[in-house]
Amino acid sequence: MPPTLLGVTIIVFAITRLVPGGPLERAIMESQQLNVATGVGTQVAGQNMALSDDQLQKLREYYGFDKPIFVSYFDWMTRVIQGDLGSSYRYNEPVWDVIQSRLPISLYYGLVTLIITYSVCIPLGILKAIKHRTFVDNISSILIFVGYAIPGYALGSLLLLYFSVQLEWFPMGGFVSYSFDEKDFLGKATDLVSHSVLPLICYLVGSFALVTLLLKNHLMDNLAADYIRTAIAKGVSFRKAVTRHAMRNSLIPIATTFGQNITLVVTGSFLIETIFDIDGFGLLGLTAILDRDYPVVMGVVLLASLLLLVGNIISDILVALVDPRIRFQ
Repeated sequence: MPPTLLGVTIIVFAITRLVPGGPLERAIMESQQLNVATGVGTQVAGQNMALSDDQLQKLREYYGFDKPIFVSYFDWMTRVIQGDLGSSYRYNEPVWDVIQSRLPISLYYGLVTLIITYSVCIPLGILKAIKHRTFVDNISSILIFVGYAIPGYALGSLLLLYFSVQLEWFPMGGFVSYSFDEKDFLGKATDLVSHSVLPLICYLVGSFALVTLLLKNHLMDNLAADYIRTAIAKGVSFRKAVTRHAMRNSLIPIATTFGQNITLVVTGSFLIETIFDIDGFGLLGLTAILDRDYPVVMGVVLLASLLLLVGNIISDILVALVDPRIRFQ
């Protein structure tokens, strides 16, 4: 984990220093625009400059651009080890406070999506494998592939247009309504659910196909294997052969990909969050990139990379628990 995390942060940190249109350039541009509006400035090399060389040097020191890239990265990593992610250029607050205020929103949608996905897709995958090429299998496959083919953000726009604008069944967006704090417990729960239905549909349509078909295909392969036929020939019921033998081996690819979903639990989809005006972790990362808020960008990358690496370890542990051929010594 440490070498991978180090490599990812070095690459992203270097990109933030090399990409044009950073905070220093923005400060110069805003000063020039203000200078043009007020007609006040200093004529330098035929251009109307609103910042002197001393002011530019102070800005470079403030943003940390007065040092080489690796020196600045070492200073940033030293602060990170001490628990300091720096301060946001846009919000003028510590980066961790900015991230922490968005995490509960993304965690809510991520955990609910994860629970619903595996609670529905695993039984559905088993049913499709057992009822292969029947009416249930064909209809569910059509619905799954249609949902998988439609991007979540495009589906979100259609859902908002129909259910929120025309029918007015659900609110237009946001995590909760403005009067959320004034309601009782039942009112808060109802308000949260009404705001969550449409975004959750968009989150779920893409993940349903992957988990369901992955489990179905591997379960069918295992049901056709020799050890299942041998177990049934020895008197084991078909139900026990599926649940105790074939199912365990079919869960190996599910366990392999489970850890990758840990990152999705937090990061979510910035496009879906943009459509539904949800101020979550994904939208924060997109906004930080567009605003060149590099401390927030590095904080988002660090947290997302760390969660992905932790998720890979969780996947390894789950595979060892499911697959009897693998053991950690």
